[in-house]
Amino acid sequence: MFLELKNTTIGYQTPLIKEVNTGLALGEICLLIGNNGVGKTTLLKSILHQVKLLQGEILLNGKTTANFSPKELAQRVAVVFSKSKIPSNYTVRDLISFGKYIHYPYYFELNDADQKEVEEIIESLNLSKYRDFQLHQLSDGNLQKAFIGRALAQNSPMIILDEPTTHLDEENKIIILKLLRSLAKTHDKLVLFSSHDWRLAKEFADKIWLINNEILEAGITEEILLKHDELLNPRLFDFDAAFIAPQIVAPELHKEMLYSFLQKNFQKDLSSYKFEFKDAIWVISTRDIQQKCDSFTKIALYLQNLH
Repeated sequence: MFLELKNTTIGYQTPLIKEVNTGLALGEICLLIGNNGVGKTTLLKSILHQVKLLQGEILLNGKTTANFSPKELAQRVAVVFSKSKIPSNYTVRDLISFGKYIHYPYYFELNDADQKEVEEIIESLNLSKYRDFQLHQLSDGNLQKAFIGRALAQNSPMIILDEPTTHLDEENKIIILKLLRSLAKTHDKLVLFSSHDWRLAKEFADKIWLINNEILEAGITEEILLKHDELLNPRLFDFDAAFIAPQIVAPELHKEMLYSFLQKNFQKDLSSYKFEFKDAIWVISTRDIQQKCDSFTKIALYLQNLH
């Protein structure tokens, strides 16, 4: 294992995550998930030795992180946090090039191979037309991609990303996640990232670290999801106590959308109704009436006319 957590408890005055024993190997991609406030960012900062452990130890390639200098740690782990300070008067090319300087003195000039690699990273992130833009001119999404580019330029064996798809649209999320997976598999890098976009991100992760009730549960992505049905099938949100739901027979997404629509528009008892989605048509049934509707607008008109 390249990364190992041994009997590790993290937190500040009180523990957030207790007695973790797990690890990750080079070439693996791990998705870190959990509700806000459970300790995801604190865990990442603890791996980077920015937060002191309450118990246990964390090792990189067999050596405890407490014994690394900042430069030694940067040579082993590249980092992208969701909130990064924007350097003044630098371009996209400058920021990505900074990733190379953990290997050189600050006054060193990048060689042709380094500059070529920086250009390849810019192209892989679809930032070519922004390469000479100053950072403050970028959208939040392109700025996020530029910081990810800096991490890639470090060529460290491990990459940690805290919410890397924040501010990105669906197309750019997929670009980033495909790039990270390609790096892990073709260049034998370990990628650990947290995300709230787990329904998209899970397609790219080999492992999941799930934090819940001060426990970190680690395992193969599909096995963790099978153990936690609530992740794949979130409960329908109850907003209005006056609304009593009908029986809905439909695919999960259609069921969730209909439930949402009815709850917002009908604060009443609909428990005597059955809604069934068949061949792109909603069939609404009561004890002695059946009605077919091909849109939510027609469903609303039908229910209004009945009451």
